[in-house]
Amino acid sequence: MQFFRSKQVSIAVLALALLCSGTLILLGFTRTPHVPIVPTQTPKKGEAVYKSIGLSVQGRSLNAYTYGTGKTRLLFIGGMHGGYEWNSVLLAYEFIDFLEAHPDTLPAYLSVTVIPSLNPDGMFKVAHKEGRFNLTDVSTDTEVLAAGRFNAHQVDLNRNFDCHWKPEGTWKSKTVSAGGLPFSEPETQALKTFIEKETPDVVVFWHSQANAVYASECEQGILPETLAVMNVYAGASGYPSVKSFGAYEITGDAEGWLASVGIPAITVELSTHEAIEWDRNLSGIEALFGYFSTQASLQN
Repeated sequence: MQFFRSKQVSIAVLALALLCSGTLILLGFTRTPHVPIVPTQTPKKGEAVYKSIGLSVQGRSLNAYTYGTGKTRLLFIGGMHGGYEWNSVLLAYEFIDFLEAHPDTLPAYLSVTVIPSLNPDGMFKVAHKEGRFNLTDVSTDTEVLAAGRFNAHQVDLNRNFDCHWKPEGTWKSKTVSAGGLPFSEPETQALKTFIEKETPDVVVFWHSQANAVYASECEQGILPETLAVMNVYAGASGYPSVKSFGAYEITGDAEGWLASVGIPAITVELSTHEAIEWDRNLSGIEALFGYFSTQASLQN
């Protein structure tokens, strides 16, 4: 009898431990956020310093991978519109692969951070997979793809930043939710906090499918450095350079907010919703590396 009592106590202790852990996997009450396993020691050349900058509405990790230790900081962001622009996420992962396979390409004066998916909940709607995905995972249903543009609160994240913000925004001919207030969403709040702490010199957003490189602006107009970066990326990649998006009114966009706080930002719009156009974008990226090399030499 003593043996059975001990066994029952052990089972009770184990159950209590599971309760305290908050996972309760078997009962399905909560989910454990997807966080990639990374080395804890100092990364070698070509390895990323990983950081989770926050969690999405549904608890998925917003992952940032930083390469290099230079003083000039470049930030690249994909997946603002989740699964609707899934090719921007794959492009970001392709860039990560490139940096890891070709570490010598990154100049010593630069550090590069890549956030492959700012809207992982929207991406999950389309691919039903966390983190990296394959083309075969992506839905071809147009309604599913359109729904993947928004986060789990049905907010268009690129209308939730503090530049000409309105509670409702425009996407093509549709009215979309811009959230209750600027930065009301955990995804936009996480990016805001990260940028305010890291103060990148330039931010590049990958979107699709307008086939152009756009400058950013808010109340004070376009920053001179923004124009320079836009022209460098566009000239090397072959995308047309466009100062202002004029197809319809844009309010509460991330690029505009960055302009309002003095950080140059550009939007690179791929020409379709499917192809990542890697060669064109690699040319643009390498041109930016060269541009900042020239800037670094002028300052020395």
